[in-house]
Amino acid sequence: MVCLSTASALRLLQTQSGSLSSDRPDSNINMAEVAPAPAAAPAKAAKKKTSKPKKAGPSVSELIVKTVAASKERSGVSAAALKKALAAGGYDVDKNKARVNTAIKSLLTKGTLVHTKGTGAAGSFKMSKTTERCCCQARGLEENQRGLWMHEGIC
Repeated sequence: MVCLSTASALRLLQTQSGSLSSDRPDSNINMAEVAPAPAAAPAKAAKKKTSKPKKAGPSVSELIVKTVAASKERSGVSAAALKKALAAGGYDVDKNKARVNTAIKSLLTKGTLVHTKGTGAAGSFKMSKTTERCCCQARGLEENQRGLWMHEGIC
C-alpha cells in the first residue's frame, strides 16, 4: 500500500480521469477544498543548563607541575610517588584517578613533562629542559651580555 498526501492523491485522480487542473488557469478545484496539512507541534523550550561553580584552587595539572618541579630526583618522579604527593597535599586521588592520568598525558603532549621511564601516564617524569628556565624569564626580566639572568636574589 502506498501512502500519498492529500494533494498528491487529488493530482493522481485528476491525471487518471484525463484532466490536469494545474495546467489550466481556470481550474475549478480550489486549494481551500483540499484538506490542510496538520499544524506542526510547537517547539519545546530549551532547558537552561545550570553550570556548577568552578572549584577554587589550582588545577590538577598545576599541582602535578609543582610536585615534579619540587622534586630533586635526577631520574624524575614516578607516577606512584606523584599520586602519593598529590594525596598528601589534600587531593583525592582515588576518586579522580582518570583526571590525574589525563593531566599527566596532556602535560606530556604539551612538552611540560618528559618521560624518563615508561609510556603513557605510567613511569617516571621530570620537567623538560624548556620549562626549567629561570623564573626571571617568565616575569620578563632581561639577560645581561653574558647570557645570564639579572637576578635580584629572588630565584
